[in-house]
Amino acid sequence: MPLRFAAAALLAEAAGLLVATAFAAVATADGKSYQAGAAITLTGFVFIMALAVAALAVAAVRARPWSRVPVLMIQAFVIIAGITLVQGHRLAWGIPAFILAVAVAGGMLAPASLKALRRSEA
Repeated sequence: MPLRFAAAALLAEAAGLLVATAFAAVATADGKSYQAGAAITLTGFVFIMALAVAALAVAAVRARPWSRVPVLMIQAFVIIAGITLVQGHRLAWGIPAFILAVAVAGGMLAPASLKALRRSEA
């Protein structure tokens, strides 16, 4: 059950990344970016990250042992980003990011999840 909770939180993170992608794309199209090439590249990168996080959510639900480390590494970065956003007075983005990252990490590190993700010794 904690693994499904973590996967649901991962999907919420992926949805947040898609929203950020949409905002970045609109800002780029409106010419609000200092360098259009960099903005297009960043928008594409965030979109790819959203797809990767969604794929990791699927892998976690399927209890793929290899999914644990990438998921936890991403959460470390999301926690740092959440703290940075809160310090930059972007509470509407920072607090949900931080809460989701802690929820994902907690779900992935729960004893039931660790047992489900353990590699079988064959």
